[in-house]
Amino acid sequence: QLQASGGGLVQPGGSLRLSCAASENIFRFNSVGWYRQAPGRQRELVATITNGGITNYADSVKGRFTISRDVAKNVVTLKMNSLMPGDTAVYYCNARTIVAEDYWGKGTLVTVSS
Repeated sequence: QLQASGGGLVQPGGSLRLSCAASENIFRFNSVGWYRQAPGRQRELVATITNGGITNYADSVKGRFTISRDVAKNVVTLKMNSLMPGDTAVYYCNARTIVAEDYWGKGTLVTVSS
């Protein structure tokens, strides 16, 4: 299971930190990360980190968001800085196995608004 937390309302330019806690060793997965879905839009990748520590970011968040992990606690964190209204979405934690089997946590809503 994946348990996401940390969403909320923030003003433009502000920061939020999302956490995804896995109920098992995250090294079981080929990658863990975050996706988001805004109203009327398809779910899109935000950031992922592989079990080798390689990170990948959507172009729209590069330089603003940072994904990291605590392997001892099986937690993956997304630090979001310089948030913009376009970042408003439901954010989903994802874990993907080596055979591309996806596990999803419940979404957490991030709203960027003044």
